[in-house]
Amino acid sequence: MSEDWLKKPLFIQSFAPTSLIYISNVTNSPKLLLIDDTTVRTQDTNQSYSEITSNGYLKFIRNYVIGIGPWKDTVVPAENNHLGPPTDLVARAHALNLQVHPYTFRNENLFLHFNFNQDPYAEYEYWLTEISVDGLFTDFTGSLHRYQEWTSPHQMKPKNAEALLYQISNMLKDDGY
Repeated sequence: MSEDWLKKPLFIQSFAPTSLIYISNVTNSPKLLLIDDTTVRTQDTNQSYSEITSNGYLKFIRNYVIGIGPWKDTVVPAENNHLGPPTDLVARAHALNLQVHPYTFRNENLFLHFNFNQDPYAEYEYWLTEISVDGLFTDFTGSLHRYQEWTSPHQMKPKNAEALLYQISNMLKDDGY
C-alpha cells in the first residue's frame, strides 16, 4: 500500500453492492463490501451472500472495492462456540488482490469463542497471524490499539517491571476489568 493510501481518512463500507458501485463514481476513498451470513440475502440485489462470495462475483466487485468485510463466522465457522476449520474465503479474496477485514470483534465473553479462553488479544493474534486477515472491525478500539502497540516491532518498552505492571493495570481499567 502506498503512503497516500494509508493517509486516507475513512473506509466506506456497505452490505449493498450497488451502493458501493454507485459511490465508486463519486469518491476514490477505499470501499469494503460487507458480507453477512451466507444464507442471508442482500437488500439491493436479493443475492445470497453465498453467491456474493463466489470467485466470479469477487472478480466483479474488485473493480469497485479494495476488499471485503465478512462476518467472522463466515470465515471460520463456529459450532457450540468452538471454532471449526476455516473456509477458503480469505485465500480466494487474497488471490484476487482483495483485502479481508472481518467483523465484529468484541471483548465480552459472550462473543469470544471458547478457543480464546476469554482473551480478546488471543483472538486478534489468531485472526491476524493464523488466518492472515488484513484488518479487523471491532467495538473495542482501545483493545485492538493496545494489541497493535504490544506487537509492533517499534514499540516503546517500559524500563522496569513496575512500569510495565502500571501500564497493564491502566489498560485493563480502560476495558472495564
